[in-house]
Amino acid sequence: MYEDSWYSFVPDHHQKRGAAPGAPHPGHRRKESLLQQPNGATEHADAANPLPALFEEQENPNSPPRATLARRAKSYSDIYDIVTAQLSKGGLKKKRRRRRDNSTWEALGLPEPPSDVHSQNLHDDDDDDAQGKTLLLASQPEYILYHDQLAMTERHLGSLIEDAESALKDLEILCQSFRAVEDQTKSFQAQCDDLLSEERRLQTLADEVGTDLHFYAYLDNVTRRLNAPGAGRLVDDDSFGEVLANLESCIAFMSKNPTYRDAEQYLARYQSLLTKALHLLEVGFTNRLDKVSTEISRQIVATQSESARHALAYGRFEEMLSESYALIPNVQRVVRSAYDQNGLATAGPNFGIFAMTANNLFQAYWAVRDRDLKPITQQEQLAFKTEAAGESVETGARNFVKQCFERSYNEGSLFRRVFSIDTQYSADPKSAFVALKIPVRSLVTGTNIAPIGTSLQSVLQTSDLQTICNVVGWLTNEYLLLDYDEDETPFTGHCRELTARLLAEHLWTFTDAFFEAEIAKSISRAVIAPEALKIGAAANGNASSNAFPPVRRAVELLGMFDQVMPKERCQRNSPVVFKIVKESIVTLHRAEARIKSSRNGTDPDLFMIKNLLMLKNELLALEIGDVRSSESLSSMQHFGQIWDTLRPQNLIGLLSTFSTYIPGSSYWSSPRTGTPTPANGSGAAEVQDASEQLDEQLRQSIYAFTRRWATALNEAQGKKLGGKNLAKLERKLEEMLDRAFASQPEVVGKLKEAIQIEAHAQAQAQSSKT
Repeated sequence: MYEDSWYSFVPDHHQKRGAAPGAPHPGHRRKESLLQQPNGATEHADAANPLPALFEEQENPNSPPRATLARRAKSYSDIYDIVTAQLSKGGLKKKRRRRRDNSTWEALGLPEPPSDVHSQNLHDDDDDDAQGKTLLLASQPEYILYHDQLAMTERHLGSLIEDAESALKDLEILCQSFRAVEDQTKSFQAQCDDLLSEERRLQTLADEVGTDLHFYAYLDNVTRRLNAPGAGRLVDDDSFGEVLANLESCIAFMSKNPTYRDAEQYLARYQSLLTKALHLLEVGFTNRLDKVSTEISRQIVATQSESARHALAYGRFEEMLSESYALIPNVQRVVRSAYDQNGLATAGPNFGIFAMTANNLFQAYWAVRDRDLKPITQQEQLAFKTEAAGESVETGARNFVKQCFERSYNEGSLFRRVFSIDTQYSADPKSAFVALKIPVRSLVTGTNIAPIGTSLQSVLQTSDLQTICNVVGWLTNEYLLLDYDEDETPFTGHCRELTARLLAEHLWTFTDAFFEAEIAKSISRAVIAPEALKIGAAANGNASSNAFPPVRRAVELLGMFDQVMPKERCQRNSPVVFKIVKESIVTLHRAEARIKSSRNGTDPDLFMIKNLLMLKNELLALEIGDVRSSESLSSMQHFGQIWDTLRPQNLIGLLSTFSTYIPGSSYWSSPRTGTPTPANGSGAAEVQDASEQLDEQLRQSIYAFTRRWATALNEAQGKKLGGKNLAKLERKLEEMLDRAFASQPEVVGKLKEAIQIEAHAQAQAQSSKT
């Protein structure tokens, strides 16, 4: 690749060192470039005539050896060989030098000549000493420098040790001086510490006094602000909230420290200033409402579109009311100082003042809303009355209720955005719900549902009981009893709450009054015709067709009441159910007495059994709240359950457990007394549980019927008659039972079985006596 002569650029140091150091230089001569490639003639010329050594290139004998430049490799593959050769070369030089050094020290370590020849060779020893010194100086030039450096370092270290010892002595003297000063200034330090503690105590006391004085000094500032001519504009500014917060803090401070000087006077003045500030807020809010109402009411009256009225009543009203800078936020702050987000009372020393102001704000707001929306509410009520007087009361009632619920939800949403609270139902007299529950407004809200109840009652007052039950039942099933999904909307929850309150506070009591009037009309004071005292043939196999008319009406009323009322209300202390059962029993007793006195051919015990069983079976079939089918009245499907308890051989005293088949029967009882319960008459209904009285009357009727017919059958089989009238008597009994319990063979069979068991028991008793 390149010639070997290209790498022979390292100058021959031996030749340079051989040149005479004092040879004259022809002048400064530029060095030959090491990168230039020598050609043949130039190379030989340089080899024959080496460059004279420059002055600055002369080597110091005490300097380290010069570096040699390695030969440049011809190619990449020759690098390893060149590096290896160079390292080997350097290693040999070091070894040779180490051997020379060792040989020098060995040469210096000559053995001492014997004592006997010492005197003879004295001259030789002097020469040897001179030569040894020369050799030592020549062979150890590099160690002299290290020796000098070590000597200099030793001197420096010695000086440092001396300085350190001197500094330690000075420090010891200073420590002794400080200890002496400390011993002499202990009392002074204690005095200084006491003074610092006293300073800190005074500083803390000064801060506390300054803080306390702030509550006193704020009186003049707030008095000037609230009594200024333009103080009314303060309620529309953010600083009004700071004024209220500072007044609350001052009132709390004075209440907490009643022993401070003039605390009572300052407390009274701060409370009066708080009342004045809240009064300014009331005035500002009322003025704002009147200003908005003047424009909104005029536009509502001027338009006839329902959508336009809705937009004006809610969207535009809220927009105009919120155009003030900080009036609505200040109103919300005052309201939230009295009530939490759910409308419950908050605990605080100023609750009375804030609650009174909040209630005043509420009343002013609802008065304006009632006045603005009065044309809309009057139009809705007029449309409801017109529709109820025309085609259908139920349809008109449903539409009216839906409109009222929607308006109530919209009003509740607007109220929540204005006052930042949600007036949920609460029985706490301090809650916002109780404060807003004022039934003098015509506007339906979440707290005022009286307009709906009043309008419905005024229209349903002239309707029949079935229409009332249909309306109330629709409300119950539509909003109260329907199981909604988990994602129930706020509107659905609002309607459910309004329905529960509307039914509990207005419509249930209204419906109960209609039921009681119907009970008195069709059961208690019903006109009983003589034909009704007879058990006629059942029409089309219907067991209730030949029942006593008042009892049949009682069964119908029980069914209607169960349809219109939820299950819980039918079972727990229902006066309607109690009155239906009680009046039915009293009417049956009167009918039984008339049958016995007239002797119209009807068996009084069988008459009582048929009607009491029908009433009892209806109670069991309904379960006081479950939905029934019309077949339950004719099939007597619960008679087997009744008869399993009323075994003929265990009739005496057994019917005390029969009332357990009537859910909630213990709630029908009237107040008990310690007097004995009469077997018949109205006195039993007044002092005894209605279900227990029904069971007692049924037990007595069954026992009397079976005992009387068992006796008649035994007499017909006796020796006197010889069984002549037995077939006729059995045929009469069969016809009587078939006519009374048409299409009810189970009842007929059970009664016949009871008569036979009773007859067998009487026969055994008679034979045992004889």
